[in-house]
Amino acid sequence: MSRQITKDSAYNAVAPGDFASMIEPERYATRSGAFDKIIAATHDHFWDPLDKRYIDFTTPFDMENEPMIPEHLVPALSTKLVDEKLKGKERVRFINQVARWQLSAILHGEQGALSLSASLCNILRDPGAQEYAANQTREEARHVTAFSRYVHVRWGKPLAVGPTLGALLSEMVNAPEVYKKIVGMQLLVEGLAMGAFATFYNVARDPLLKKLTQLVMTDEAFHHKFGKIWADRTIPQLSREEHDVVEDWAAQCFQTLLFNLVSPEQMKELYADFGLDWQEVMAAFLETVTDEERRKRMAESADIFRVLIKTLLNAGIITDRTRALYATYVDMDELRREGDEMVGDAIAEEGIAFLKTINFKSKTVKISGMAAE
Repeated sequence: MSRQITKDSAYNAVAPGDFASMIEPERYATRSGAFDKIIAATHDHFWDPLDKRYIDFTTPFDMENEPMIPEHLVPALSTKLVDEKLKGKERVRFINQVARWQLSAILHGEQGALSLSASLCNILRDPGAQEYAANQTREEARHVTAFSRYVHVRWGKPLAVGPTLGALLSEMVNAPEVYKKIVGMQLLVEGLAMGAFATFYNVARDPLLKKLTQLVMTDEAFHHKFGKIWADRTIPQLSREEHDVVEDWAAQCFQTLLFNLVSPEQMKELYADFGLDWQEVMAAFLETVTDEERRKRMAESADIFRVLIKTLLNAGIITDRTRALYATYVDMDELRREGDEMVGDAIAEEGIAFLKTINFKSKTVKISGMAAE
């Protein structure tokens, strides 16, 4: 049986399909103010992926001769097998196809976030929480539009979702438990996304990709805050048994993503396109990608798994029960000393400042036009 583990009335939920509960007269007067600030801030980070004032998808990039991302973001190139096989333009094509796979995964993740946010609209009883979920649904929809357009102009179409990510997204979207939706999407997946977007913004060689990731981060920073509000209001009130349920599920998701998200098994067709057997690449991975190598990667502030761990730690989900699992890869005390500021926050703030220059100007022009009429 599902367990909602709800401790704050703002996150009360009804069963999917229980529309009768949504039109009870008393419900409309139970609105929580917990989300009012992030709802009001929606206007500050509005952007339209189909408007060239915000982002121009005709920005050129030499896909044939220029790698979109640096080689350290392509783990397979750290293996002797792949490194020796791919040279010249074929190496560039491989790097860009890996980027295609990564961005396709992000696109699928954005679709998962859209569907999950919409599902929250159907079950969250609090009108304020429901309005926030509706706002996030709208924002995730523009991310789907934006990444779809980016993938289209660079490659034509996205690659299929990897089995691990596809299964996890399906579990979260279809889960009846609110905690799985919020921990899974607003903390785990959004944490991964903020790390990935910050990395792309900092090192991507395609200026269009840099612009796109910054714009998306202006939204994602607020989505992450919604999850943080849930954690602040829920985690301290959990019984030990309830906390164990949430903590164990988060740890399970972390391990699944860590060991499978970029596994060669998830990218069989990509490797086959370059005459590589994914099982041979997997064997080479096991020799090269050790726990020590993972620790080195996670020392980088924008590493996606480091950001994920910090997200769970700051949310109060990690205790001594599972601390050792994460401490295998990162210095937990160092993460704690870093405080609540998340990687990408500064990038998002710069992006919001850019958006205000466009949105304020547009509002001024509209108001002036109305006055003239």
